[in-house]
Amino acid sequence: MAQRHNIDGVLITWGDRLFYPGNRMVGAKPQPRLTGDAARSRAAAIRRRIEATVVRRAPQVMVKVTGGGRGMRAIVAHFRYISKNGRLEIEDQRGETMRGNDTLRDLADEWRFGGSLIPDDAEPGHRREAFNIMLSMPRGTDPLTVQRAAREFAQDELADHKYVMVLHDHQANPHVHISVRAESRQGKRLNPRKADLHRWRETFAEKLRGHGIDAEATRQATRGQARSYDPLWRIKAKEEGRLRMNRPTENDGAKAMVRRETVIGAWVEISRALAASDDRSDRGLAVSIAKYVEEMSGRKQPGQGRAAPKDFDRPKPEKQVHQR
Repeated sequence: MAQRHNIDGVLITWGDRLFYPGNRMVGAKPQPRLTGDAARSRAAAIRRRIEATVVRRAPQVMVKVTGGGRGMRAIVAHFRYISKNGRLEIEDQRGETMRGNDTLRDLADEWRFGGSLIPDDAEPGHRREAFNIMLSMPRGTDPLTVQRAAREFAQDELADHKYVMVLHDHQANPHVHISVRAESRQGKRLNPRKADLHRWRETFAEKLRGHGIDAEATRQATRGQARSYDPLWRIKAKEEGRLRMNRPTENDGAKAMVRRETVIGAWVEISRALAASDDRSDRGLAVSIAKYVEEMSGRKQPGQGRAAPKDFDRPKPEKQVHQR
């Protein structure tokens, strides 16, 4: 059987590619090498992520930027949409709640003048003055817990910004709409990128777990998926019965297929290492991963004879393993 520290090294090397993609960014500063307790802690965290994703199939959170307003007219229109024209309760960054059209007008004035002036109508190409974010969980999740987790998410990730949030629990998936003013009180502007969205998903999942909800934030690619989510205008049109054409929900293009094979290769490397462990729970994880990869690839015994894809440089000895 393989030694534990060697297995941990493989887990960290390939697990970072699957669960912590920011660690592998080109041009990133070299990170300190993991050794001793730090390495064992990281390997244990990756084992927990594998168990949640592969064995328990924990519900996956969704955090999505659905758009944003460039002028106050568009921002207020979104306030009306998420509050159902003032019928639903709105909560702001101070934890204060409000309801009704009069409060929407007061809120608009607060945002318009609470920092750099936001015009009613912005010129084409003008920067976004607000971002619309949606946090969602699958059907069956307690809506009030989703709301509490979203509140804690906003307090952590959107601190120093004006924002409002509204819970929607009348649809299949309980979700919270957040509208956040792009400019913070210090004048720093929000500009969410792909890495920010992944961090936001991690934060939201962590807050849900803190309330006893099993939740994960595993990337689609790591799960062998390439779903294409509808923009907000399509969601609105579908709700109102105006959507005339459906579009594919899965991206099955060449790049997606290559990415899937790359991910499968990483899973196979982890499965091989765990299968050689003298720890029974590790070997059980290896069996679960083999089944998971079989579902992902549509082939039986995916670990037999498969080489790591060329897209991933084959990991070097453990001394090359880096900290997040």
